Amino acid sequence: RVQLSDIDYSLPDRLIAQTPIEPRDSARLLVDRGSAAPQDAVVRDLPQFLRDGDLLVVNDTKVVPARLHLVRSTGGAVEVLLLEPLDDAHRDWEALIRPGRKMKPGEMLFAVDNSQVLEVHGRGAQGDTFRVTFVHDDPGSLIARLGEMPLPPYITKRLDDTSRYQTVYAREAKSAAAPTAGLHFTPELLAAVRAMGVPIANVELVVGLDTFAPVTTDDPRDHVIHTESYHVPPETLAAVKSAKRVVAVGTTATRALESVGVTGKSSGRTNLFITPGFAFTHVDVLMTNFHMPRTTLLLMISAFVGERWRRLYEHAVAQQYRFLSFGDAMLLDRHAQ
Repeated sequence: RVQLSDIDYSLPDRLIAQTPIEPRDSARLLVDRGSAAPQDAVVRDLPQFLRDGDLLVVNDTKVVPARLHLVRSTGGAVEVLLLEPLDDAHRDWEALIRPGRKMKPGEMLFAVDNSQVLEVHGRGAQGDTFRVTFVHDDPGSLIARLGEMPLPPYITKRLDDTSRYQTVYAREAKSAAAPTAGLHFTPELLAAVRAMGVPIANVELVVGLDTFAPVTTDDPRDHVIHTESYHVPPETLAAVKSAKRVVAVGTTATRALESVGVTGKSSGRTNLFITPGFAFTHVDVLMTNFHMPRTTLLLMISAFVGERWRRLYEHAVAQQYRFLSFGDAMLLDRHAQ
């Protein structure tokens, strides 16, 4: 039996990074060495921990400025968090609305200048979400004008440069949160990885609702995980099959790759919930940030390296690593002895 205490630890508030570090690749990197003591490095040292035959896989999804502050016809303020587009034109979205308890189908939401922005169509596929439609034909420009970057609630400082919540290789704007392990990469670091003969492949996993959902069930495996859209291109699958080791940048890239292993499908929606005992078939090494206690992400880390995750986290706390979205990273090897 898995208990909440199995994915719990004490995270001092002072270690929650409030701002991104500059330059990106100067973040610290805690390198897992199995039963040996972990090694303290920095992200720009990553090439020295890669090998001939490795493949680096990144999630190239882009974050939407998805937090909209709108007004109901009654004058009440609401916050809309766009989670995922439901059509190619990005007019229809799955969204969180707070407060949303009294929200009715057909209700219109307005900008502060009284212009119409969104129509609410009732509950969405996730149950606690809504399906909404932009009333204008160019939702992208409206989102760009009205939206804010959906920083996690534990980040309380304003982000002056919104590009710092995007990876340098981000492409199509779809996600409600950044694949944060990728925030550490610079063009120079990517070039250094390629220069040593390690190819870089892309996947897409649209980061959605579960980024914001803590585990609350007594047995974490009873937690209901929401589905997210993913796509693994044929060329990435071919590269994965021929690689000696697959190094995934982030839990989202891992979830996309392992979803292919479980379903046999290279794209679709995944509700893959990686818990201890999961048989990984694609990912050998995982580069990831440090995660919140009692989350599905920490459960995945536990599945990947077993109980030594706790020793790694204890080392990170003792050495004053920076935690969570703007924090430092670690490099985990599930084969390490």
